[in-house]
Amino acid sequence: MTKLVNPRAPALPLAEPAYTRDFKNRYSNILRLYFNQLDSLFQALLGTDGAQYFQSPHIAAQNNTNQYALGDNIPTLLIFDSLDSISGFTLNPAGYARANQDGVYKIDYSLQFANTDNIIHDVFVWLQTNGTVVTGSSSRFTLQARKSVGVYSYVTAYSSVTFEIKKDDEIRLWWATEKAYNIVGSVDGVLIKSFPAQTLPYVRPANPSAIGSIVYVSRLP
Repeated sequence: MTKLVNPRAPALPLAEPAYTRDFKNRYSNILRLYFNQLDSLFQALLGTDGAQYFQSPHIAAQNNTNQYALGDNIPTLLIFDSLDSISGFTLNPAGYARANQDGVYKIDYSLQFANTDNIIHDVFVWLQTNGTVVTGSSSRFTLQARKSVGVYSYVTAYSSVTFEIKKDDEIRLWWATEKAYNIVGSVDGVLIKSFPAQTLPYVRPANPSAIGSIVYVSRLP
């Protein structure tokens, strides 16, 4: 991508006591160079694929470890601990995002749910800003019973929400299920599962338990 030059207003020379053609030519040449820079800038920005020159607030993150609910029907914070890309956001150490700018944003997430139980279970996922639920942001996902002992059923849960964010808002993603997998007691249920990369029988990258992004759409109305 060609780097654009950000034009700066030129320092125009002070008028001389008497008119001279040389002064007039130098003055015009300074303005000509400045307007040429402006023309070049606007042609690039307003031309085909001009959006490539803009940088908008966004965050993309993931988690490559298993995640467990705190218990049956207990809301649990989804954790994002690895950044893919970030600008205009902060990833809190606790695993959620904080916005540095106002705007209308679009959040997308993909979660790898697993059901180790021999019964169908539901999962709900929803969005909060500053501890307040975002209206209409909840999604329900149904996981079928496991195929057999040790062979779980899986659902890749995807959803997208567009909502307004104010500067310093904290954005959290929560989930809950009526039957949580208990790693301590080996109680079957639902968890968010990750898979490591593999080389055999074919090369495959790691499968994160959670992938999410928040992308700027527009300024606030």
